[in-house]
Amino acid sequence: MTYIDGFVAAVPQENRQAYLDHVRKALSLFKDHGATRMVENWGDDVPVGKVTDFHRSVQKQDGEAVLFSWVEWPSKDVRNAGMKALEQDERMKTLVMPFDGRRMIYGGFFPVVEESSANVTGYIDGIAAPVPLANRAAFIDMASKTARLFREYGALRVVEGWGDDARDGKITDFRRAVEAREGEAVVFSWIAWPSKQVRDDAWTKLRTDPRMQPDKDKMPFDGQRLIYGGFTTILDA
Repeated sequence: MTYIDGFVAAVPQENRQAYLDHVRKALSLFKDHGATRMVENWGDDVPVGKVTDFHRSVQKQDGEAVLFSWVEWPSKDVRNAGMKALEQDERMKTLVMPFDGRRMIYGGFFPVVEESSANVTGYIDGIAAPVPLANRAAFIDMASKTARLFREYGALRVVEGWGDDARDGKITDFRRAVEAREGEAVVFSWIAWPSKQVRDDAWTKLRTDPRMQPDKDKMPFDGQRLIYGGFTTILDA
């Protein structure tokens, strides 16, 4: 995997099956145009934050769930060509979105940390955060160390994607989601676990592991604007 398209959307709870049917149809089109993997995750443990959160990122309404998803591509060039071809593919016009696409946020990201390449998951911790461009190296160093720690506690895979093509939207976008400021990039990340139970058990231990205790004076980003949540995988293909 060398390029990621990340997505966050709000989907009516009653449309869960319709959404799954929709993404299964979209999957075949994305794969026809070069994508190697699509993963869709349904909001399960998504907290409300004091400053930012996934709910506000997509202006979630009552009766909706937050979706955290991504598409993997072998390169940015393949992704760009694939997305251009998708725009012209007549089959795309037949897809009916069972959610408000205007509030979906999306962007392209280069992986800067990838601990393990396991292509299986059952539960996801999804994360987005603003990181100063000047702190890129410090962030990668910190993220690499914590990724190895997550793996030690049972995570299957940890990926950190550095914002490359996170465009401004009319209603919502990744930059607004984390209140990114001038000179900051958006990072799109996930931790893949085999199950929610493994994830919950790991976090109980991680919270008391001294290696996880942050040095607030050396944090390479503003943790108050980081958004996160737990998601159940509903499609991994």
